Amino acid sequence: MATADLLVIISDLILWRIRYYYFPRTFLDLTPICSLIYVILRAATDYSVWFTVTFSFDRFVAICCQNLKTKYCTVKTADMVLGITSILFCFKNVPFYFTFEPGEKIDNVPWNCEDKPNYYTEPGWVRFDWFDTVLTPFIPFTLIILLNTLTVRHILLASRVRMGLRGQNTERNYNDPEMENRKKSVILLFTISGSFILLWLMYVMDFLYYIVAGVNPIAYNDVEYLFKKLGVMLVNLNCCTNTLIYCVTQSKFREQFNSLMKYPFAAIIQFVQNRNN
Repeated sequence: MATADLLVIISDLILWRIRYYYFPRTFLDLTPICSLIYVILRAATDYSVWFTVTFSFDRFVAICCQNLKTKYCTVKTADMVLGITSILFCFKNVPFYFTFEPGEKIDNVPWNCEDKPNYYTEPGWVRFDWFDTVLTPFIPFTLIILLNTLTVRHILLASRVRMGLRGQNTERNYNDPEMENRKKSVILLFTISGSFILLWLMYVMDFLYYIVAGVNPIAYNDVEYLFKKLGVMLVNLNCCTNTLIYCVTQSKFREQFNSLMKYPFAAIIQFVQNRNN
């Protein structure tokens, strides 16, 4: 999940936006190249969103389905789910490559990527736009809310049963390690769900606006254009917040992240020691 979020930052912010404003007229501005970059960033965004869905489902199985937990919550299953999800969404975003046309041609070389005007009017592209938006983020909205609601409901019911069996008062429950773990799980689920919904909300509102009002986004006025770009910015921010949430709340994630950061230095020290010996 953190890798998918990092891929969004690299493809969208660095290769697409920073490149456009600060490094114009490079090979990245060639129409085939920038079209490919856009396909990658759309796929990376889908990965980030749907890996959040698979994470929510994994937590649901681990907490609510004890019989299925031993079979589903394995490294092999995780690799298979991530692999299938990645392949499907990679192919799903290939049509975006054909939604652009050159902004200009210099010596018959196409430069820059401009949206084709018929993308928002031609029935086939309009259906594809609907399919893309329903798949990300409408369906994830529903699945994440449903899965996290069921998970939180199970945690609360199990906590009540535990309180009854142990006969603890409120103060002692607060010091119960099991209750603390469940409390952290509820906070994590609500934080991920809430941030996902809030940060994607403006993007969805913009989609509904140009569909209902029949306004071509290419012809947006300044206010409409600003609203659209703000929605895109918040979507990118969602990919940054997920990694931050995991770092703050998950001790195992923090341990592995620290190990990853220390590994190059440890390898260099080990190499120098071996040379000295």
